[in-house]
Amino acid sequence: MSNNATPNNMMSSMSFQRRLGVGVRLVVAVLLILFAIFPVLWIVSASLDNSNSLATQSLIPANAGFKNYLRLFNLDPNFNFGDLNYWAWLFNSVKVAGLSTILSLSLTTMAAYAFSRLRFAGRLALLKAILLIQAFPNLLALVAIYVIVFQFGEIIPALGLNTHAGLIMVYLGGSMGMNIWLMKGFLDTIPRAIDESGMVDGASYFQIFWHLILPLLRPILIVIGILSFIGTYGDFVLARILLTDVDQYTLMVGLQIFTAGQFDKKWGVFAAGALIGALPVMITYLSLQDQIAGGLTAGAVKE
Repeated sequence: MSNNATPNNMMSSMSFQRRLGVGVRLVVAVLLILFAIFPVLWIVSASLDNSNSLATQSLIPANAGFKNYLRLFNLDPNFNFGDLNYWAWLFNSVKVAGLSTILSLSLTTMAAYAFSRLRFAGRLALLKAILLIQAFPNLLALVAIYVIVFQFGEIIPALGLNTHAGLIMVYLGGSMGMNIWLMKGFLDTIPRAIDESGMVDGASYFQIFWHLILPLLRPILIVIGILSFIGTYGDFVLARILLTDVDQYTLMVGLQIFTAGQFDKKWGVFAAGALIGALPVMITYLSLQDQIAGGLTAGAVKE
């Protein structure tokens, strides 16, 4: 009897431990989900609260409605908040982020290919210099960036202050360093036999890059592109310094207007604009989520 009871007790103990482990993991998972979702729920609640005040904000507002969304698009005749052009700000953000991402990927890919495949004097020194420059915080260069863009605008006004082209050029200079290192690391995993086979067939370096190497870079291109787009789309500091005209504002700078006044803060309108402004990033993530996972986990062709 005792011999049979011992295995049964062990099995029941192991079953209890498994159930306890599953229960603990479920509790931790629920807490983490609530921790992540609560700020979003609070923003949604603030956008539906017509009082426009955080002091009386509750998770379920007493006077819920869509008046803040009407105010955001100037559809409320009783609401007047100066220069308000939300669609222009959203379009400016998507335009600046999109062009910056495309240009950054183009320059980064070609530069990383040169560093990974070509051998030239000063290659390692340039790579170390790029890494060293990226080590300094960008905030330390704000004054220098402002002066450079201002003086550059004296020569070429289209690339000066209060222009999207000038802002894009600054974003390009700030994003290329780390992206070049990421792209070079991925390129180093691609066998050089691919390049050699192209050279045997008489292909040039550009033909090898365009027809053979570039298709293999799609996973890392998508990851770097998404990171660059989100980082540029959500930037506030550089856009606030370099853009001075309300019509040229990006979304983050435009939304700041609703919280700038000391006695005239419009938190409900701000929350409504923030929710709609998050849609491009959400759509990008949802449409490219499979490629994101592939770019973070999969490598290229292995020998």
